[in-house]
Amino acid sequence: MNIISFEPKYSSHFKNLNIEWLEKFFWVEPHDNEVLGNPEEFIILPGGQIFLVKESEEIIGCVALMKIEENIFELTKMAISPNHRGKQIGQKLMKHAIDFANKMGWKELILYSSKKLENALHIYRKFGFMEIPIEENNPYARGDIKMKLSLS
Repeated sequence: MNIISFEPKYSSHFKNLNIEWLEKFFWVEPHDNEVLGNPEEFIILPGGQIFLVKESEEIIGCVALMKIEENIFELTKMAISPNHRGKQIGQKLMKHAIDFANKMGWKELILYSSKKLENALHIYRKFGFMEIPIEENNPYARGDIKMKLSLS
């Protein structure tokens, strides 16, 4: 298993992993379609990053770091292939993303989630994310919790 940086040839893998996850647990929102349909425009070009988990020649996981403002990024679009869940791949991906953000000198990571995703919330807390007030007009209808990780 290797964690690699995004290349345009992986766009469909990034989109499909996220669509599968969203349809299983929630629904695909217009904001999701916009970002997943053009990750280079919405994530990469503004200064963000996408990491993919590659096993053999298969892409089995992903996470994005999307720029919100200077040195503040949203950890978003994390998904693991159903056949590979429960193997701590998400935790390895989370550690990689946090290490990258620290190396870049970013100030903080934020994320939006749902209180019904107890396992995900447990992992976020394990990595030091703390709950903060969520704004009324957050970007996700399914989001009912916002968390922040202050970086060193």
